[in-house]
Amino acid sequence: MCPSCERTFANRNQPHSCVRLRSLDEHFLTSAPHVRETFDRVLGLLAEADPPVSVLPEKSRIAFHVRMSFAAFVPRKSWLDGHLILARSFAHSRWTRVEEFSPRNVLHAFRLRTPDEVDATFARWLLEAYEVGCQRHLT
Repeated sequence: MCPSCERTFANRNQPHSCVRLRSLDEHFLTSAPHVRETFDRVLGLLAEADPPVSVLPEKSRIAFHVRMSFAAFVPRKSWLDGHLILARSFAHSRWTRVEEFSPRNVLHAFRLRTPDEVDATFARWLLEAYEVGCQRHLT
């Protein structure tokens, strides 16, 4: 845990911006209402997660964090950009890009334009990313 901002990390001395967290509402000030509704649907998928998910409204993104951050979202005026960290790489038409940082740490970026895109497929990917955030894929 950083003694200044109290953000938690999976490892000691991880670099970070160390600035105060914003409110969720600040991130959505210039977004259409359906963008917040889309985000709230995503958040609702993790409502019963154990351990619970920390929502970190950072300066430039909203991170979802357990032992490590596993998802991040950036509200735009008419859509929600984001990424999930998965322990595998795979192609899908919904990804806007895939970046492999290591074989078990792969960023899958996406854009959600409507709340309906938070469907069963997206839910499976989000829960898979949550498992990566818990680092259960390492045991």
